[in-house]
Amino acid sequence: MTLIMAAGQARIWDSHGLQPHRVRNFKLSRDKQFVEKLTDVVGLYLNPPDKALVLCVDEKSQIQALDRTQPGLPMKKGRCGTLTHDYVRHGTTTLFAALNVLDGTVIGSCFERHRHEEFLQFLRQVDRDTPEGMDLHLIVDNYSTHKHPKVKHWIQRHKRFHLHFIPTSSSWLNLVERWFGEITRKRIRRSVFKSVQELIEAIESYVKTNNQNPKPFVWTKRVDAILER
Repeated sequence: MTLIMAAGQARIWDSHGLQPHRVRNFKLSRDKQFVEKLTDVVGLYLNPPDKALVLCVDEKSQIQALDRTQPGLPMKKGRCGTLTHDYVRHGTTTLFAALNVLDGTVIGSCFERHRHEEFLQFLRQVDRDTPEGMDLHLIVDNYSTHKHPKVKHWIQRHKRFHLHFIPTSSSWLNLVERWFGEITRKRIRRSVFKSVQELIEAIESYVKTNNQNPKPFVWTKRVDAILER
């Protein structure tokens, strides 16, 4: 009887185009300056300033060095690759990254923590690793680290740095998040790390390989199309 009722429900849902088993996540920004910030960031993507670099900057925090309790089985015909559901945690690291929107190269460094002290260290690295004399437009989120008084003071003393804040709850607007998805899928998620150092070496290797053959993410959506959506 239960199977008959379930089949009947399924037919009713199907006839009305309903899929109650599926859920799509969303969150609308309540930032009072949403339009202004959106216009600013999209403008940098579509019409970058001359003699300047646009860098998407963020932290991928608390990346875990996970060691599976048993070796995984390789993929073969008729069977996908396998991983044990349980694991041993060996610690974490935080990846700071700056994605060059023009060419897809990445400046990256791993730190134990993600406070304003580490962010300042990373800004100094960005300053060293980019051509002198070029303005740097950094797209960042609203994490308190990026707005710390010492960070603001450092930015004021380094005139070529300009911070552009995305609206709250709008991480989709920062292209480095797309790159974080790539490194997670291709190098971190299915791998085994017996120490934090192994994890850091894997991340550094991925960044190096990325920069040898970079592929930029091209932003195409205009502001009016985003607002209409």
